Amino acid sequence: MTIQPDLDTAGLFDARYKAFLETLTQLRPRLHRYCARMTGSVLDGEDIVQEALFEAYRKLDTFDERRALSPWLFRIAHNRCIDFLRRRGVREEAETAAAEPIAVPPEDPPGLIVGPAIERLVAALPPKERACVLLKDVFDYSLEEISELVGSSVGAVKAALTRGRMKLAKLDERPSASSSPPPETPAASPGLSDLLRLYVERFNRRDWDGVRELISADARVRVADCFAGRFDNAPYLGEYERAATPWHMAVGEIDGEPVVIVQQRDDEHRWTPRAAVRLTASEGRVERIADYIFCPWVLPAASVVVIHS
Repeated sequence: MTIQPDLDTAGLFDARYKAFLETLTQLRPRLHRYCARMTGSVLDGEDIVQEALFEAYRKLDTFDERRALSPWLFRIAHNRCIDFLRRRGVREEAETAAAEPIAVPPEDPPGLIVGPAIERLVAALPPKERACVLLKDVFDYSLEEISELVGSSVGAVKAALTRGRMKLAKLDERPSASSSPPPETPAASPGLSDLLRLYVERFNRRDWDGVRELISADARVRVADCFAGRFDNAPYLGEYERAATPWHMAVGEIDGEPVVIVQQRDDEHRWTPRAAVRLTASEGRVERIADYIFCPWVLPAASVVVIHS
C-alpha cells in the first residue's frame, strides 16, 4: 500500500485512500457534527475530520478488525480536536476546571436539555465536559465507550458529564438559550473583503491568470478527498474550468466567517449555495485555499449568507 507522507504535501490522493473514504460515507457527517461542535466552527471541524481520516488511513495496519471502526475513528478525531483547542489556548483552562473536585449527585440535574438542542450551547463548556456531553447526550455512547474515546476513567467521565450537564441546565434557564447564536466570528478586515471580492469576480470571468495574480507563490490548496499540496502543482483551476455542472462564485459567510460560496442552479434555475471555499490571506495575497466542494454536510450544519455575487 502506498501511504502519502503528509496531508499538506500529498498531492493527488491515491485510489486506495479514496476507496477507504468511500467506506465511511455514512459516518463522516457524524464525525463532522462532533468536530464542528467541539471546535465551534463547521469549517475547522471539517478540516479536523479530514486530518483525522488521513491519520486513520496511515494507521490501518494497527487497527484491530474485531473491534468497531466508528469508536476508533471518533477517538482519533477527538484527539485532533483537543490538539486544536490546545493550540487555541483553551486546554489549560479546561484542565484546571476538570481538576476541581465535585460531588457527583446520584441523578442527572433536573431540567436538563438533551439531544441536538444542546449543540449550540456546548461551546461554553471546557473541552472535556464538552466532549462527554456530546458523546453521551447527542451520540449516545455509553460511559465505558466514552472513557475509551477520551482516554479517561469511567468515574472521571461521569464527573465531567455531570459538571457539563449542570452548567448547560443553568444556561437553559436563560431566555431563548436553546436558540442562542454561535460565538461571534470577527468580521473580515477591509483587505480580506477586497481580496474575496476580486477573487470571486475573476473566478466568475474565468480569468485564471487574474486569479493566479491574487495567490502567493508558495500558497497551499486542499480539496477534500482529492488533493492537498502546493497551489502551483495543483489541477485546481483546471477542474473548475472543465466542470460539467454550471457554477458561480459569490462572497458570503459561514456562521459569520467570510468565505467564498460556490453556487449551482437548483430546479427553479436559481443560484443556490453548494459548497464553501475558505481563503487565508497574508499581505494582500491568498496563501491557503481550503475547498469543501465534496463535503455536502458542511452547509446544512451552518448559517450561510450570500453577500455579493
